[in-house]
Amino acid sequence: MGKEGWLVQKKNKVRRHQPKASRTDVGRVVDRAFSESLRVKRAAWKRCREPLLRAGALLADCLRDGGKILLCGNGGSAADCQHFAGEMINYLSKENPRGPLPAIALTADSSVMTSIANDSTFARVFARQVEGLGRPGDVLIGISTSGSSQNVVQAVRAARRKGMRVVVLTGQGGVLTKMADWALQVPSKNTQRIQEVHLLLEHLMCSLAEIKFLKKTKNRK
Repeated sequence: MGKEGWLVQKKNKVRRHQPKASRTDVGRVVDRAFSESLRVKRAAWKRCREPLLRAGALLADCLRDGGKILLCGNGGSAADCQHFAGEMINYLSKENPRGPLPAIALTADSSVMTSIANDSTFARVFARQVEGLGRPGDVLIGISTSGSSQNVVQAVRAARRKGMRVVVLTGQGGVLTKMADWALQVPSKNTQRIQEVHLLLEHLMCSLAEIKFLKKTKNRK
């Protein structure tokens, strides 16, 4: 057998040993993800509706009184913090024109975070910033899919010592839900599904804070 024939035969053998993922199998992955996401969203709608309304009012009161919002979380939740702060400093919707509202993501300054982690511990990276930036009447939003991230727990404790109010976004379980004024607890243990609902809740908190803040400032004039 020539070299060309041997290569063709070898290529065919490799092909025979490679399992083919059918379109049906891949489609089931997509269908399951959408179905589960919708299920968790429906359950969160029922569970989080009232605390969400309360959290929105809390943020509006804080902003009306000249306070600010601090946010902390890890990984995807850290990105959520910066997303939320961006919506507040800029705006969420053109339907509610307003000036910038003060919100700071404690996840954004790598120099501050790494200096604290290097000189102390990573568990202190948010608490130290809360101690320096937080004031009575400010609000801390802590985001943790597990509900037990130690650096978020310590940040909440620091916020309490500063006389701040606290809102947390979590999954099913964790110690943070018992430490907050209002807890938005997504009834799921799947990190991806929890994060998907967290983004919806964050957008709604921004929207509620905008609407209530504009209404309250208008009524004061």
